Amino acid sequence: MKNEVDLFGNDIEKDVLLRDKFIEPPFSVLDTKSGNWQRRKKLWNLKGIKSELGRDSDQAVSNLMETFNKYDELRGKKNKRKETTVSIFDPALCELMYKWFCPENGKILDPFAGGSVRGIVAHYLDYYYTGLELRQEQVEANRENALDVLKVNNQPQWYSGDSDLLLDDNYCHDFDFIFSCPPYMDLEIYSDDENDLSNMNNIDFIKKYDSIIKKSCNKLKENCFACFVVGDIRDKKTGFYKDFIGITKESFKKAGMFLYNDIILLDQLGTACMRANNTFKNKKVVKIHQNVLVFKKG
Repeated sequence: MKNEVDLFGNDIEKDVLLRDKFIEPPFSVLDTKSGNWQRRKKLWNLKGIKSELGRDSDQAVSNLMETFNKYDELRGKKNKRKETTVSIFDPALCELMYKWFCPENGKILDPFAGGSVRGIVAHYLDYYYTGLELRQEQVEANRENALDVLKVNNQPQWYSGDSDLLLDDNYCHDFDFIFSCPPYMDLEIYSDDENDLSNMNNIDFIKKYDSIIKKSCNKLKENCFACFVVGDIRDKKTGFYKDFIGITKESFKKAGMFLYNDIILLDQLGTACMRANNTFKNKKVVKIHQNVLVFKKG
């Protein structure tokens, strides 16, 4: 009797599905809108992860709130949102990347830590996480949230300061995996700190970005992986893309690491439908995906 086959003609063993083995099928497109993805994300959020803590000072928050409130008005909702809306990293993506590319109980380095998600998910899954974050208030909020979710003897390590300097310190070990979501150049301004990458012009950003990536890769063991979640960014003046994806690939290439996987992460629509009415007046399509770039050392 022949095995069943999928849409691509591959054999399917009745007792072993791809999701049973890999959490999500290891394809080049990941759909965050799927039922399985949303169930996993909900389960993670129910554990008490609050990555928005420590980000009330983001200068981008007011613009995001205005966008969401306009969207609510179009839907007939009269009451404005009271909660702060900020971009939150997807815990389901963390789980997947750790399981796919980090060895069991491996050490993870995150040179652009941001909120608490990546650290909490790592330690919940018995990995060891070191996150570097410029803003002290963000680090304090992360530590507070981690204590609410994890046991006191199983805490991620967050350090505040400039990653470019912290990576020179002796406490950094050899890591098994690099996982991060860097600032999307000047898309969101996170602080007024002169060392904040989001405050820099393109030339200064790339110079510092190159340095941080190179130092991070130097801390990575041979034959291990680095994964950055990035997306292209429109120049606020010209409207043309800056090719942040290409900039990231080139930075890793300079550091001696080369692209191994390029995964498209399909985002939820959110306010995309509303924004499309305005952006396509100038023939600009609304971007509803990110790129998950995976590089290999050695």
